[in-house]
Amino acid sequence: MRCIEVHPSREMTVDEFKAWLRYFDADHDGRISQEELKDSLHSLRDWFGWWKARRGMKEADCNHDSQIENAKEIEKLVNYAQQHLHMKIYQSDW
Repeated sequence: MRCIEVHPSREMTVDEFKAWLRYFDADHDGRISQEELKDSLHSLRDWFGWWKARRGMKEADCNHDSQIENAKEIEKLVNYAQQHLHMKIYQSDW
């Protein structure tokens, strides 16, 4: 097991992105709500984090339950972050 540093950054691996999101999972249910997503975006000091979280949720939430909870939704959230939040998220070479 390796430790993943959680800090606001615009460049990270997919594993670091997931760990960063888990840090904001306030109720520890393994899912990311819109409010938790908003908090994560505020940690990046993004302007209009509430709006970007709503938009990200709309794009990534496949089953429309207002939660990011499975691999497909995480993948869509990664794509959203790269395209709209100007984050560089890449696969780990390990």
